[in-house]
Amino acid sequence: MPQLLLRFDMRNPDFGADQRALYDAALDMAEWADEQGFDCIQISEHHGCEDGYLPSPIVLASAMAARTKRIRLRMALIILPFHDPIRVAEDLAVLDIISKGRLEVVVGAGYVPEEFAMFGVELKDRGVLMESKINALKQAWTGEPFTYEGRPVQVTPRPVQRPHPPLWMGGSSKPAARRAARMVDYFYTENRALFEEFNAERERLGKEAIPFMELGSGFFVVSDDPDAEWKRMAPHILFECNSYGKWQASSAMQGQYLEMTDAAPLRETGLYPIIKPDEVADYLDRLGDNAQLCLHPLIAGQDPTYGWQQLESFSRVVMPHLKNRE
Repeated sequence: MPQLLLRFDMRNPDFGADQRALYDAALDMAEWADEQGFDCIQISEHHGCEDGYLPSPIVLASAMAARTKRIRLRMALIILPFHDPIRVAEDLAVLDIISKGRLEVVVGAGYVPEEFAMFGVELKDRGVLMESKINALKQAWTGEPFTYEGRPVQVTPRPVQRPHPPLWMGGSSKPAARRAARMVDYFYTENRALFEEFNAERERLGKEAIPFMELGSGFFVVSDDPDAEWKRMAPHILFECNSYGKWQASSAMQGQYLEMTDAAPLRETGLYPIIKPDEVADYLDRLGDNAQLCLHPLIAGQDPTYGWQQLESFSRVVMPHLKNRE
């Protein structure tokens, strides 16, 4: 059975819904996902965005932790070069305690030039910063005194999970894959070739290979009328795709998003699947069990009313198929 996720980035362009309504809905949807048996809520981070992209995932995750009981909370991802790792370690330790050990941490080096300028960090330094700050996180979570950049440090309380919450790394290059193999538990990528690089480095280091997990599309909707749903959602879908595409182009990053002006060719890519109920079984077969099925109900400020309709349709149509697969 694929892993079931809800995804939130709280991006909200001018044509989106009221921002307070979106945050209220995100908390309610987290509680719904917990009750429905979803596996994980994925919360993202970016900074200085006109559309209000979430800059503080730990804060939102803490609110969700208080509203839920069993679902895991995945920071995907924390852009580590922008942060003091000691402060991040403290905040994440408290979040792990509040959630009773339901935290998963994905860190990344970042890639948007404007964000590096905002935090006074040089893009060329991100690799070195990642190494230093990942080591600091792991040392901090031991609870033992140590020295970081000449400063005496001791982080208390410790996280519930030992030796620390699952620590993953995202990335889009071979050096990042090799760094992940050396330093963290998993390499979070949709690129199978890079994941093979990660496993090759693990094996060189005497570690066992790890199975690749298909990250999926980060979006999924089931609708009785996909054409009508695509037409209604096109502004939201295009906005998200173009925003990520612009960022990736500005950083020369190789990613799955491109800037597009027309929803029709974007629909053909399969990156934003909207399918009929009678297509669900075949879709799940193609997806496989070692994969993520991720819903994005508030995509680019989508009115929560429509997001709820999509979640309820998923519960009614897709959940029975998933239970049968169990």
